[in-house]
Amino acid sequence: MTKTTRRFLLAAPALLALAPAARAQAPWNPGRPVRIILPYPPGGGTDILARAVAETLRPIIGQPVVVENRPGANGAIGSEALSKAEGDGTTIGMVTSTHTLNKYVMGNLAYDPLADFQPIAKMTIQTLVMVSGTAQPFSDLAGLLAAARARPNAIGFGQTEAVTRFAGTEFARLAGVQMEDVPYRGGGLMMNDIVAGHLPCGWTSTASAMPHLGTGRVRVLCVSTAQRTPLLPEVPTAQEGGVAGYDISSWVGMFGPKSMPAAVAEGIQAAVATAYRDPGLVQRFQTLGLEADLRPPAAFAQFLVNDDAAWAEALRHGRIQRMG
Repeated sequence: MTKTTRRFLLAAPALLALAPAARAQAPWNPGRPVRIILPYPPGGGTDILARAVAETLRPIIGQPVVVENRPGANGAIGSEALSKAEGDGTTIGMVTSTHTLNKYVMGNLAYDPLADFQPIAKMTIQTLVMVSGTAQPFSDLAGLLAAARARPNAIGFGQTEAVTRFAGTEFARLAGVQMEDVPYRGGGLMMNDIVAGHLPCGWTSTASAMPHLGTGRVRVLCVSTAQRTPLLPEVPTAQEGGVAGYDISSWVGMFGPKSMPAAVAEGIQAAVATAYRDPGLVQRFQTLGLEADLRPPAAFAQFLVNDDAAWAEALRHGRIQRMG
């Protein structure tokens, strides 16, 4: 059992101790099938997570739970659809950190990432990883940086949405190299090109990378956080590779439309907390390289306020730029 699994299992009882009271106060009885709107294409890490959560929720609420992929516009198409849905608990959404970041990198959003949604639950912390194919001429971070310095803009990095784009541009800025930004519609598509050798490297979540690591065709060059992750203890951090000050992580959260009553959001979060006790889902988290960080609506709402403030500060200091 790894350190991460132990931490997940030790944290679960404390989180779930609140679940019976929350369920009694605000039961989630949708009475109809539930859809989870996912603003990303199939095959990526968040899609895999959403489907695992949906499968675990079905017997808990006694209703079908389906994942509806609504990709496009950096996640904005699916998020807009969620903002206009009924707030009766039959439509919920799962998003990544890009949800709040979009406010600062995209113009003319049809919704406000905070004001137009009801937070339900913060679900995970996600370490980002820089991956490359084993067919590439470099085998570690030092080799990639040497290649990037020798041939400015010849080494492209793949990214799938605003957070992984920020991870790549911030990496290049702090490393003092010029790297081409190569956008993809989803993590699955990007990983296919990494495996095939068409893309030199890319930034993605551990959940997108993990299924490929046993194939012998993909290697992880570094992790994005200041400390090594226990999920990949042998992989150095970007800081260890000489990129001073580099420390980025992502998250996944569950939302409803703003019209969703707080009591319904609390009931959904209680059902998710019950799902987190399921041994099969715990194992799925471990396989995907995800670290559970389950927080109820009020705590998630405060987290979002802080996250929004951090992106605003990054924009003021020129660390992110608007798209287009």
